[in-house]
Amino acid sequence: MANPYFTKQGMTFLRKLAKNNDRDWFNEHKPVYETEVREPALQFIRDMADDLAVISPHFTAQAKKVGGSLMRIYRDVRFGYDKRPYKTNIGIQFRHELGKDVHTPGFYVHIEPGECFVGVGIWRPDSTALGKIRDHINEQSVQWLAAKKDKAFKKHFVLSGESLVRPPRGFTKDHPLLEDIKRKDFIAICHIDDDMALSGRFKSTVLSRFRAADNYIQFLSKALDLKY
Repeated sequence: MANPYFTKQGMTFLRKLAKNNDRDWFNEHKPVYETEVREPALQFIRDMADDLAVISPHFTAQAKKVGGSLMRIYRDVRFGYDKRPYKTNIGIQFRHELGKDVHTPGFYVHIEPGECFVGVGIWRPDSTALGKIRDHINEQSVQWLAAKKDKAFKKHFVLSGESLVRPPRGFTKDHPLLEDIKRKDFIAICHIDDDMALSGRFKSTVLSRFRAADNYIQFLSKALDLKY
């Protein structure tokens, strides 16, 4: 079995950060963050690159401290009431090569004590992208249902995210796929327990889940005229 990427020490750091979410504490313990959190995550990203390319050559695994697949630990506190400066999880997004941020199709890995999961899809797409996805569901309903109800996908993933209360413009309240068309997020979540996240089987498990979502990601990519 392969050696694990993520460790109990890294999880302990994240737990302590949740209780001491301030700059002084973080700066004092930054060496632990670098060795037990950031570097394992970057190594995981490096080792995912070739396997991810087999699933789709158009999704990237960039092992960079800034601007790559590893999401910043620093929270954007400019807006909203929550002024805690740090995220208390490891976030990794393997997004489409043409995407610039999280609002683009991608594969996602989330490591947080008691809340580890694999995610796929697109979170909070802009209005243009959202319109394209809704139109694609409407026009290609058979393919959408096939992707959503795919046996491997349904076994592991649950659709998540927010939805509109009322039908979006152009769609009637009796549309057969209205609940899907009302979605504001097209993400799906597969929860993974902490023991798996800390095991040598984590990478192979993540890849297995990504492959199970192949048809789902392919559908969203086609809706946005992106190569898959």
